[in-house]
Amino acid sequence: MGSTSTYHIAYISLGSNFGDSKKELEKAIELMAEHVGKIIQVSDIYRTKAWGLQNQADFLNQVVGLETDLYPHDLLKKILGIESEMGRERKVKWGQRNIDLDILLYDDYVIDTQSLVIPHPRMHERNFVLYPLFDLNPFLVHPIFRQTIRELKAWCQDELDVHKLKSK
Repeated sequence: MGSTSTYHIAYISLGSNFGDSKKELEKAIELMAEHVGKIIQVSDIYRTKAWGLQNQADFLNQVVGLETDLYPHDLLKKILGIESEMGRERKVKWGQRNIDLDILLYDDYVIDTQSLVIPHPRMHERNFVLYPLFDLNPFLVHPIFRQTIRELKAWCQDELDVHKLKSK
């Protein structure tokens, strides 16, 4: 892990629409627990039509909250490594994929570099991110917009339906 014992709270979105998507989400969470930090929250799983390229299978989406001592760029390297370990191939933008991991938030940091943008630049436009994030913390404040996840969800213009899967 990182070089300091200070822990940070990060929220990571997970998505899958290829293979056994539920198992892919479970495996990604296991690998994050092993290599990234302590998983402290796991949202329900949501089914959503594909966003962007729509002629593909529905996605299963989820968000986890975790404690990590990794700095943001190191966290990004680790989750990209997990995607690679799980066989993720980046062939078509917004195309089908067995796993997609994105950093949504990292404490209240605002980062805008060529390789990393936090908060995720389109999270406020996507119900498939806002619904599971709302499960975890509706009062979490977006560090740029200064609005809660509850407010962002209420004002989101995304028209794709999001359906919570039944819990086990």
